[in-house]
Amino acid sequence: MILDDYRNERLRKLEEIRARGIEPYPSKSERNTRIFDVVNHFDEKQGQEVCIAGRIVAIRSFGKLVFIKLRDYSGEVQIFMKQLDNSDHSAPLGHTQGRSAEPTVLGEGVAQNYIGIKDIKLLDVGDFIEAKGVVDKSQTGEISVFTDHVRLLTKSLRPLPEKFTNKEERYRRRYVDMNVNPEVRERLVRRSKFWQATRDFMNKHGFIEINIPVLEHTTGGADANPFVTHMDALDEDFYLRISHELPLKRLLGGGFEKVYDIGPRFRNEGVDDEHLPEHIAFEAYAAYENYEDGMKFYEEMMKYVAKETWGTLKFNVGGFEIDLDQEWPRYKYADLLKDKFGVDVFNPDREQLIKILLENWDAKDLKREDFVKKLENTTTPHLIDDVWKLIRKTSAGPYWVIEEPLSLSPLAKKSADNPLVTERFHPVIAGTEMGNGFSELNDPLDQLGRFEEQQAARDAGDEEAQMMDMDFVEMLEYGMPPACGWGNSERNFWLLEGVSGREAVPFPTMRKID
Repeated sequence: MILDDYRNERLRKLEEIRARGIEPYPSKSERNTRIFDVVNHFDEKQGQEVCIAGRIVAIRSFGKLVFIKLRDYSGEVQIFMKQLDNSDHSAPLGHTQGRSAEPTVLGEGVAQNYIGIKDIKLLDVGDFIEAKGVVDKSQTGEISVFTDHVRLLTKSLRPLPEKFTNKEERYRRRYVDMNVNPEVRERLVRRSKFWQATRDFMNKHGFIEINIPVLEHTTGGADANPFVTHMDALDEDFYLRISHELPLKRLLGGGFEKVYDIGPRFRNEGVDDEHLPEHIAFEAYAAYENYEDGMKFYEEMMKYVAKETWGTLKFNVGGFEIDLDQEWPRYKYADLLKDKFGVDVFNPDREQLIKILLENWDAKDLKREDFVKKLENTTTPHLIDDVWKLIRKTSAGPYWVIEEPLSLSPLAKKSADNPLVTERFHPVIAGTEMGNGFSELNDPLDQLGRFEEQQAARDAGDEEAQMMDMDFVEMLEYGMPPACGWGNSERNFWLLEGVSGREAVPFPTMRKID
């Protein structure tokens, strides 16, 4: 009811504004200066006339004096309004501490939406206005733009709250969240820098960014449950991609040597601090390189991106003290499980794996009976990986875990030294895997056999097993050069930023409400 009262009062003001011939939503602003430039280059701007624009964040009125705090994307500044005896709002005047400047006229065809001190009550916090005046300092020394009028650009009908802390409301109304909690907007700027730094690094090293399709007849490249949609034009169902991998490797088969893509991928899974069904991911492939080359290259890339985004290589994340500024050690996947739990990943004991997982069951995740049922329906390779995650989540890192078993890596090349493992590598930092890379499998017969195993698991009920992709096998039969592939998602940003996925994206997916 309080909100309704505020809105009704603003609607009344809107009606009055229109009755006075003022257009409350003009299409053009005459702004020529950012607030940042007024404040940070005051010595250059002092005494000059500028035209600034932004949202009102505070108004104080004292008779013939009005102080307005105005904010644009670049900063905040004070507007000092003083009513002059000879004020003529048809020919607006800028002035500095009572000294009139020459009359200024707005651009031809722009509505004269001038509001002076007498009508200042028509404005509210949240409105967008334009102010043309002279830059100087007030008697208290505050940098200000002096004028006797402002011009309305947008009349707001809902007041912004002073505080906005409820997560549900914040995620649903991010536009409010960003105004009340500007650190949210600043985080999104860093997110942009994160991906820009990734692009810069890849471009400097000769990679070409090529955007690949989101809609696929056959989806693959990861163990994940896909979303399904229908295309009316072809009257066929399509999957939303779960990975960029297979189309990018087709480009290698087409003659490209260094390619990457940054864009959304979709996995029909649960939502938690580390997972969002829709998120931005990056994948890259380099011909004539292997996983040894990849580890060196992507360690350098991750350090570069972190430095460009946050200005440091030292982080405190979830209680882990992380220093990326070192050469990251390497540990074999099988050795880690053997040393920690006595698990032989090459001759796995299913009962042993289930026992370990039950001993480490967390009641916050699932009821015990539901957890037991889940384990019974989980394939042995996935049980092994769940045990590995118990090790991973307690690891500060950074380090590389290498040589995952063949059963967990359907697209990676076998190790020449041990055919039971693959040339695969993951960076582990602050309890999570920060990427995935391997020497790419380019033997078409080997790939066909692994696809058949994955399809059999899928037919048996494993919805996350990969699909048979005969077109990809056919591409391999034409020939694809040896290559190293790599992928990471924006979870890297979330982790080093120290927030959950939903905090770090602009508009997190929410359950619909009526």
